[in-house]
Amino acid sequence: MPAVAGIDSSTQSVKVEVRDLDSGEVLAVGRGSHPATTPPKSEQGPATWWSALVDAFAQVSHVAHDIVAVSVGGQQHGMVVLDVAGDVIRPAKLWNDTESAPQAERLLDRLSAGGWAAACGSVPVAAFTITKLAWLAENEPQAYARVASIMLPHDWLNWKLTGLKVTDRGDASGTGYFSAAENRWRLELLDLVGPSLDWESALPRVASPWEQVGTVTTTAALSLGLHEGVVVGAGSGDNMAAALGMGLGPGDIALSFGTSGTAYGVSPTPTHDPTGSVAGFADASGHFLPLVCTLNATKVTNAVARLLGADLESFNSLALSAESGSGGLVMLPYFDGERTPNRPGATGVVSGIRSDVTREQLARASVEGVVCGLLDGVDALHSAGVAIDGQVLLLGGGARSGAYRSVASTLLERPVVVPDADEHVATGMCVQAAAAFRGEPGLTSGWGLGSGLVVEPPSSVLGRSAQEVRDAYRQLRG
Repeated sequence: MPAVAGIDSSTQSVKVEVRDLDSGEVLAVGRGSHPATTPPKSEQGPATWWSALVDAFAQVSHVAHDIVAVSVGGQQHGMVVLDVAGDVIRPAKLWNDTESAPQAERLLDRLSAGGWAAACGSVPVAAFTITKLAWLAENEPQAYARVASIMLPHDWLNWKLTGLKVTDRGDASGTGYFSAAENRWRLELLDLVGPSLDWESALPRVASPWEQVGTVTTTAALSLGLHEGVVVGAGSGDNMAAALGMGLGPGDIALSFGTSGTAYGVSPTPTHDPTGSVAGFADASGHFLPLVCTLNATKVTNAVARLLGADLESFNSLALSAESGSGGLVMLPYFDGERTPNRPGATGVVSGIRSDVTREQLARASVEGVVCGLLDGVDALHSAGVAIDGQVLLLGGGARSGAYRSVASTLLERPVVVPDADEHVATGMCVQAAAAFRGEPGLTSGWGLGSGLVVEPPSSVLGRSAQEVRDAYRQLRG
């Protein structure tokens, strides 16, 4: 029976999910690890992504002969630079590398925040590829002079699979030099980076959402155990892929609690937020995906659990045992700097601590701090004109935590849905691969995308109200 493979190449690992083309049944899953990184310097050699992908495909070899199409979802924003021979010049700078924060500020000096938002839908911060190129020009001019190709992580994997330089509008919209609204590269923005390069030839072609961009080469097929001629879809960034994997529609909001946090929704129209809070991304289906990202999510609660000497299950119980508002304890979770708001040098803050503080209060305060940060993101989406009246879906590692589920529904004062599937990026790329193979979208309606557990807010709240908790957070945030 024909099958499709979706790839999720994230910061920490790669996952391959193989699904039956018709029923959507998961047939096999494979995983491989990426090298650990610690901001502010966060870099990985792209070759390690390919090695991990080979390892992951080895684990699904028993169904590899059925795979007819594959698509890649990759971590957004990372900078991969190649020379004229196609060799990687230096390790890829990842999205969470904040060394380019000074370059982001200088780019804003050259063009106003409003100018950036109008040109590409987003205001540059250290995460965006354009700031990393500016960093390269300033700090490694010899490497910069050798640049012949500029790719995102998913672009590089596409290139390894097909031998072609191709990207999609979703991932391209996170570079800081692509206009989602106009669907084109903005080369004049790259001229603000440093010495001008042949930008047009250095950038990949932007494919349409459901396009067959190529087929797997003989070399790649041998490495991955695939047949030659397997169709390759356009791929996308991880958030765009996850939206496909959940069947996210206009009005729906996704809150992702992973190492970092994201809040995003599908919009039929582009957004331009000069404050920089909302990134005006495109999605992987031809629409738009306005998004707010925070650097600190489950890493915060993991750190607090470690300080409390609690495993994650015990930490979850502690947080659920405390009343809403954590007895007045408020945590600002900027443990490793922050992206939204743009405070790359910030650290965490705890306010309202008293001598009678409890372990339960500290645990809950950390969860409330992370959730409040993302709910500020939902407010920013609404202010940017994004509809937020549909479902709220929780995903990421935090979505498996009863504490995150409870706090999110309590502070939102509305139900949240926790999809049954733990994986969304690879699933979304299965959706895209199926559409690319068949030549049309909308063939996965029977896959049950996004269905899951509905968590209702409590009928009565012990402790502080949602408004009081959020007001205390905003006051500490400033």
